[in-house]
Amino acid sequence: MKPKILVFIPAYRCEAQIRRVLEQFDARVQQWIDTVMVIDNQSPDQTLDVAIERGKAVLTHCNFVAWHNEDNYGLGGSHKAAFRYAIEQGFDYLVVLHGDDQADIHDLIPQLEAGAHLHVDCLLGARFMRGSQLKGYSWLRTFGNRVYNALFSLVTQRAIYDLGSGLNLYRLETFREFYLKTFPDDLTFNYVMLLASYYRKQKVSFFAISWREEDQRSNVKLFRQAFKVLRLLAGYALKRGQFVGSELRAHAFETYTGQIRYRHDKQN
Repeated sequence: MKPKILVFIPAYRCEAQIRRVLEQFDARVQQWIDTVMVIDNQSPDQTLDVAIERGKAVLTHCNFVAWHNEDNYGLGGSHKAAFRYAIEQGFDYLVVLHGDDQADIHDLIPQLEAGAHLHVDCLLGARFMRGSQLKGYSWLRTFGNRVYNALFSLVTQRAIYDLGSGLNLYRLETFREFYLKTFPDDLTFNYVMLLASYYRKQKVSFFAISWREEDQRSNVKLFRQAFKVLRLLAGYALKRGQFVGSELRAHAFETYTGQIRYRHDKQN
């Protein structure tokens, strides 16, 4: 019996890319997926409208949900909305595929076919391990990521190949107590998730992915982000469990709610 998998696509200002992301879901992909859920974080453009239009046409063999956050929750907050929805709806796994069309869902399918997801809590796409492919990614960002991977590996005493790519899978049984609620709601959410996974002795595995930068617009201010990540790593190195259990949000939302703007069920 195949597990019940929800693919969550966080989207913000992805009007130009979200169509291509949904077109990745061919018949081979959809046979593994129960539901695709696009979560739009209050985009000022037509991201969600384009997602609904394309999802109607493409997602014929899996369920489709288009969700609009009720507040600006950030990337981390959108993750929390998706985790909560997936847990409440009885899914077994949550797959995260970013809506900016940098990662490719097809890189995950061989992992599912081989049953790699059955033996881990977190199966994480990695841009910087053997077998990965980078297209249009600058040497400076590649070098910076490798340095940070090495620093995090040193502190955690684990081999880390990516701190947060756009393609990850999580076993939801591991996250039912929703301890991630106090993690940052911004782009550093994945870094703290990874640190907490190692602190909690979860089984974490990486797999090589392809990654491209073409017409995407980055929301990352590199040097500010670099210092913020260093502060997070220092906090974990000094306090470990106290750090991952602390309030790390700039604004503590009580809930991460939204509205379902559109949904349809798969065709039989």
